[in-house]
Amino acid sequence: MPKAMSLDSQTSTYCAHRLKVLATTHRLAILRILFMGPQHVGQINAALALEQSLLSHHLKVLRQQGFVESRREGKAVLYQLAPGVKAQEPDGINLGCCTLTFPSVGTQGQAQPPVVPSPSEST
Repeated sequence: MPKAMSLDSQTSTYCAHRLKVLATTHRLAILRILFMGPQHVGQINAALALEQSLLSHHLKVLRQQGFVESRREGKAVLYQLAPGVKAQEPDGINLGCCTLTFPSVGTQGQAQPPVVPSPSEST
């Protein structure tokens, strides 16, 4: 039998907070896009087709929580994964307490969207 891992209360709270930040399909999709490399806001928006204010909100949350970094390039803003976010596993996010992985990149080099069960499929 594998030995169960125990987490202290502080680590559990930290991990739960990190997972909560990622508990939206839009934030996961943004990170998935950034796995392919740095992207301008316009490129991210073209891929997700979100309202500009909603995309800005999600990018702000991801930036504040240390998942992404941004830098201004003229009038455009370039986003990339923050150092240490990309895990050793392909397409994995290092949460500091565990690793969240995405399905592999598709054969055409396009990232496949995260699979999200419909409400009727979740338990």
